Amino acid sequence: MHQLSMSLQQSIWTLADRGWSNRRIARELGVDRDTVSRWRRRSPSNAAKVTPGSSEGPPDPNAAKLTAGSDVPPAAPAEPSVTPAPLLDGAPSSRSSCTEHTARIQAGIAAGLTAQRIFQDLVADAGFTGSYEAVKRFVRRWRQEVPIPFRRIEVAPGTEAQIDYGTGAPVTTPEGESFRPHLLRVVLSHSRKAYSEVFRRQTTENFIRGLENAFRALGGVPATLVIDNLKAAVRRVDWFDPDLNPKVREFASHYGTVFLPTKPAMPRHKGKVEAGVKYAQSNALRGRRFTSLAEQNHFLADWERSIADTRIHGTTRQQVGRLFEEIERPALKPLPDSLFPVFVEAPRTVHRDGHVAFEHAYYSVPPEYVGANVWVRADLRVVRIFNQRMEPIAIHTRHEPGRFATDPAHIHSHKRRIVERGAEWMLQRAALVGTATGTWASTMYRERGVEGVRVLQGLLALVEKHPPGHVERACARALEAGGWHLRDVREALDAPPPQTHFDFLHHHELIRPLDHYERLTPDCFDAP
Repeated sequence: MHQLSMSLQQSIWTLADRGWSNRRIARELGVDRDTVSRWRRRSPSNAAKVTPGSSEGPPDPNAAKLTAGSDVPPAAPAEPSVTPAPLLDGAPSSRSSCTEHTARIQAGIAAGLTAQRIFQDLVADAGFTGSYEAVKRFVRRWRQEVPIPFRRIEVAPGTEAQIDYGTGAPVTTPEGESFRPHLLRVVLSHSRKAYSEVFRRQTTENFIRGLENAFRALGGVPATLVIDNLKAAVRRVDWFDPDLNPKVREFASHYGTVFLPTKPAMPRHKGKVEAGVKYAQSNALRGRRFTSLAEQNHFLADWERSIADTRIHGTTRQQVGRLFEEIERPALKPLPDSLFPVFVEAPRTVHRDGHVAFEHAYYSVPPEYVGANVWVRADLRVVRIFNQRMEPIAIHTRHEPGRFATDPAHIHSHKRRIVERGAEWMLQRAALVGTATGTWASTMYRERGVEGVRVLQGLLALVEKHPPGHVERACARALEAGGWHLRDVREALDAPPPQTHFDFLHHHELIRPLDHYERLTPDCFDAP
């Protein structure tokens, strides 16, 4: 059976004695109705109605020795006894084979032995002939389940604040709109000094602004902030390494504090603010109705000063406001010089064109992030884009809806047109081909002006298709002819190369006269 704290058990029994239904008790205490039903049957008031011999408890081994008018006291147990718990729901009332060994089983339970060990000892030492399952059932009925008490943790001044949401008082506007706002309450764990504010929605921006208002009202910042895993602050729940909303992390860094989400489904880890929210709801807001959020927040501020701060806290036994002013306020960290900057942010996926859409405008990112998830953050003037490690990858001035902001550095080299690089870059590329090509390109651009930009683009395209040496010779011919059109270079490329004339030498040390060969072959030179 699920074990409840003694306070919850007592609350169930008290409300049941008042005639509350299981549904109402479950709703008030925040537990399951089946749990209320089970613990209601275990109420002491019900136990007092149990008659001797009923199935509501294990049989007393000394009951047979006690008869009406008997003056023989029951024998004292030889070994420690354990107060029996009521039988489990549906437990059989028939006599168990373990009944005659009750004292030995009680001693084993008191010693912390398992049912398996108790069974083994019964078989070895007492000649027990029953089954192991019978021992298990008997031990289960007799074992007193004592829940481990919670450990109270009190912290030093300025060390911790606990934060939680509850439901505020109803708001009905003059226009007839009705809604129940969310009550944010921040409680300093040492002094129990608190701040309360209601919001229409639990958004990240409202959460941050509420905490900032709390810090300003308290006059300082606690070292740690204990929160539950609310969606406005925690993106992925993990007890050991929670993934916080990036904006919340930036807020904590700005104020020099740390968020510590509680373990999932463990509200007692922030019990001080849990009680604080209920206190504000019951003492300040219950039975009240307001016409606006501002009216309710103004009332809460007055209530904190006049009621909550002047009370003697039940745990600390000191006045909350005095303990805060004298002990905890001086221990808070100082406020930063500026407020946390106002900005909006959201996750986005990079489109195939290398841009992300944010509030109907489009901003470029480096080409390697196409298809990736990024984080966009914008204030009134600047849009910053971060990768998943929150490293900045792009920054743009904010644009109107429908406009594109494209950084030239974000255009992939394969998608970047030559003309976008500028005339100077193209002239430098032409000069790398050769002297004639560079001279022709610079002279052509000087002669033709802006329209020469396209000619330069065409010249570099020729370099991609023809060997650089051929283009160099063609530009040399165009220079000689004074042609400053691209067709002059193309025609020179298509023309056959000029025929080369060789000049033969008539005199050289290696060239010998014919009479030298006549002496070597006289017969060849004889007259006929």
